[in-house]
Amino acid sequence: MRDLSKAQITIGLLAYFATIWNLVLNIDYSNLINAFGFIILQLILILVLSYIILAILEWVRIFDLKTNSVLTLIVLVTVRIISSL
Repeated sequence: MRDLSKAQITIGLLAYFATIWNLVLNIDYSNLINAFGFIILQLILILVLSYIILAILEWVRIFDLKTNSVLTLIVLVTVRIISSL
């Protein structure tokens, strides 16, 4: 597996677990199937976003992979926190 693919998956999962706690703690247990579907949908969306952002940053080649990964993690967590407000 390429280093870029490893970084994309790792950053996506880190961003997902960093931002999912607000949703998990506020689950409405009367409609558990919808909550579970939303959690899975959010995982997929964050993984796709991490793939897109890291691919664009690698295509531009301003920074190395480690710096791009940190920037991607910061962007994903910030976007998730802002969208939950």
